[in-house]
Amino acid sequence: MSTDPITVDVTALQNALDGRWAHVRDGSRKVASDPRFAVAVGDTVEEQRAAVLERMHILAETDYARLGFPGKYGGLDDVGGAVTAFEMLALGDLSLLVKAGVQWGLFGGAILHLGTERHHEKYLPALQSLELMGCFAMTETGHGSDVANLRTTATYDADTDQFVIHTPDDQARKEYIGNAARDGHVAVVFAQLITGGESQGVHAFVVPIRDAKGKPAPGVRIEDCGLKGGLNGVDNGRLYFDEVRVPRDNLLNRYGDVAKGGAYSTPIENKTARFFTMLGTLVQGRISVAGGAGSATKVALNIAVRYGNKRSQFSAPGAEGEVPVLDYLAHQRKILPALAKTYALHFAQSELVAGLNDTTPPLDAVTTGSVPAEDPNRRELETRAAGIKAIATWHATRTIQDCREACGGAGYLAENRLPGLKADTDVFTTFEGDNTVLLQLVAKELLTGFRDHFGELDLIGTTRFVADQAVETVIEKVGGRRLLQRLADFAPGGGEDAGLLDRNWHLDMFDWREKHILETLARRLRRAADAEDPFAVFNESQDHLLLAAHAHIGSVLLHSFVDAIEACPDERTRDVLSLLCDLFALSTIENERGWFQEHGRLTASRSKAVLAEVNALCGRVRPIAAELVEAFAIPEQLIGAALLG
Repeated sequence: MSTDPITVDVTALQNALDGRWAHVRDGSRKVASDPRFAVAVGDTVEEQRAAVLERMHILAETDYARLGFPGKYGGLDDVGGAVTAFEMLALGDLSLLVKAGVQWGLFGGAILHLGTERHHEKYLPALQSLELMGCFAMTETGHGSDVANLRTTATYDADTDQFVIHTPDDQARKEYIGNAARDGHVAVVFAQLITGGESQGVHAFVVPIRDAKGKPAPGVRIEDCGLKGGLNGVDNGRLYFDEVRVPRDNLLNRYGDVAKGGAYSTPIENKTARFFTMLGTLVQGRISVAGGAGSATKVALNIAVRYGNKRSQFSAPGAEGEVPVLDYLAHQRKILPALAKTYALHFAQSELVAGLNDTTPPLDAVTTGSVPAEDPNRRELETRAAGIKAIATWHATRTIQDCREACGGAGYLAENRLPGLKADTDVFTTFEGDNTVLLQLVAKELLTGFRDHFGELDLIGTTRFVADQAVETVIEKVGGRRLLQRLADFAPGGGEDAGLLDRNWHLDMFDWREKHILETLARRLRRAADAEDPFAVFNESQDHLLLAAHAHIGSVLLHSFVDAIEACPDERTRDVLSLLCDLFALSTIENERGWFQEHGRLTASRSKAVLAEVNALCGRVRPIAAELVEAFAIPEQLIGAALLG
């Protein structure tokens, strides 16, 4: 790629970012122009909750609430559009985002995907209009990520043809439940289904939690979680159930049903498979959270880049006037690689949304209650969603903090939005799945795929592994620098001849790292099969598991970015995206250069060259940074930062 100055067609770049659901993004921007959606600071908790509820009712009058539901019940049958609209909502009030996600995403999604036609007819129209507000009651105080071992029980009573929902102790109370403290009237409660004295695993039940006057329903105890670190417009609460009785029909029975008298039936006999199939239908939540984190990151970057252009400090020798802080390399280093990674995550998110849309059965078909054959692409989608959710939310946390620091003291003022963004997105790293747990799930799924492809490290896998190790062993024994370089040259893409901006070299470095880490992890865990304490072997390998997942998602991001560049019809925009892709790839390699050097893929001199090239790329991105954040097309009233005035 040329090193000539690059220019940006902002409209063309925005089109590339808006992608397949551009019409939904445009519609969301129009809704956001309503002055009632302007971001405010300084309200009390009750004022925030009231404002969020008012905005919920405004949304209920638009297409937003209808996108993800079947046309048969007034919806628009557009799963991808629903996730895209959620992502756009995250540009503004994040309490509104979460409350909308609880109502139409989690509560509504559970009714749609876990229930059958009787539930759809009874609940879907009412929950879209907000005539019925509900909760998604899964997490317990003692069990968050370990959903399979939730302790709330739902015991079938054949004499009354009812389920008895019960909280056995305080550790089993439902915790952090959105809509519970004030506005919710029913909850989808996840509990161990017991019939005939036998547990059939976790199932979901519709349970009233308030009566028509808003008082707790008989046997239901509700507590307000109180002031939180952020998102105080969401009424999170705790739920306790003291032998609360609900009709047998309140079981969401798509994957398991109980007949009158107590006989249990299911289309998926294996308990574990049934459990994961049920949870897999709720993958939309993780994809939505990843998109929401990306939007909040874009708002922070918009503020930091624009402020960096206008804020000046110190004077260059012999020059008049002070220097804009974004001209300083240290400032660029803080912001611009994060901007490049945000673009990478955006395109990976777009692929996720398309994959979700294309692997979800038509929503009107879902209403029949049938269980479709498993789409072979769905499992990969769920794995990728878990990993991208983790990486996107961690990236949001770190980038928003960097943007806050980049704006100095002004960035610490609530009126400049960044403290609120930081507080409101902090919990994203632990809801819809704790990030560390999610990455372990990613690594375990990769190992399953590895085993399916190679068996127990068959001849090819073993040969590759041994060949990689042989390079390192010979280097260690001989210790000669010349031999080190010669052996590195024989490794694919490992020589000095590949240009630092060679896209194939970037892809090879990312992919080789992922493969190598996975192969060494597989060999390490093989010891667990014969070990006296397999858990100890697994526990000692958790760092390796997380490394494998990080490497995999890094490769996913780079490939998604490259695919987006190749699909872009506008040559100028392709050049802009290529520049950002180079910065993303090389800044990632720079961050991992110690690992690459340890494994013979970077010499010391090439490592230094990577660092210098990242500096050069920051210098090339700096003149167009304002246009790069402008292309996000964030409505100005949603940014709401006084320092930009």
